[in-house]
Amino acid sequence: MSVLKKAMGAAVLAGAAMLTTAGAAGAATGPAGTPTAADTAAIGQVTGGKATLDRLATTKFPGAHAAAAPAAKADPSTQVAVYEPTAAFVAGTSDVPAALAYVAVPARTGDGTTATVWAERQGAAWTVVNVASGDYEKKYAAAAAGGYLLHEPQVNAWYAVHGDAVTVLDGSVTGLAAGTTLSVRDYRAALHERYADKLPGSAYDRDGAGGGYGGRERAVPAADPGDVPVLPFVLGGVLVLVAGGVVMPRLRRR
Repeated sequence: MSVLKKAMGAAVLAGAAMLTTAGAAGAATGPAGTPTAADTAAIGQVTGGKATLDRLATTKFPGAHAAAAPAAKADPSTQVAVYEPTAAFVAGTSDVPAALAYVAVPARTGDGTTATVWAERQGAAWTVVNVASGDYEKKYAAAAAGGYLLHEPQVNAWYAVHGDAVTVLDGSVTGLAAGTTLSVRDYRAALHERYADKLPGSAYDRDGAGGGYGGRERAVPAADPGDVPVLPFVLGGVLVLVAGGVVMPRLRRR
């Protein structure tokens, strides 16, 4: 075989290897932290337990219009896993699009107001960390039609992810209409454009912009942007202040 043929063969093999690698890097990957059967059982116990029911019984949301109800209750048989993008995915160092943020369980307070209990994995245990107004997670999960539910808290956008397809359920201030579908690769590009300059090690990080880093703030159902201030949120443990990304804090009790 001539030197030229050998060189051409090597080039073809190298090109094929590059295509294979690129394909693997762009392939859809599931989220991290998906609850196991044991997790589901533990979440059911903690959200349906006496401490949670007592908390629901005394929870009151300002401005809520209560309905007649016999008692506070939670529905642990309905559990909605809510995932959020990670800093590593935004930075392009991981192909895992998101990690579990919390599990939502529909509930009612003692005065009959619709609510949602949030459970988080803390170490090996599950803990109720919040009682929020409304049943948004349940409604978005129904709209996700079998895909996993992805929440981008910095701009309060919600998505359904099916394999490589990321479909907008509520684009909030992203400018993307509900029903818009992106590939995972394109969604990462959009995230990178929004947050790449706010990741760990950035000038934003070093300056402690938005009040510093560490605590977790939650985004909530969008309201009239003219009525609310700009708020800081967390991306994979990184506080992000999104100018113009305004949302109304969801009524909640910690």
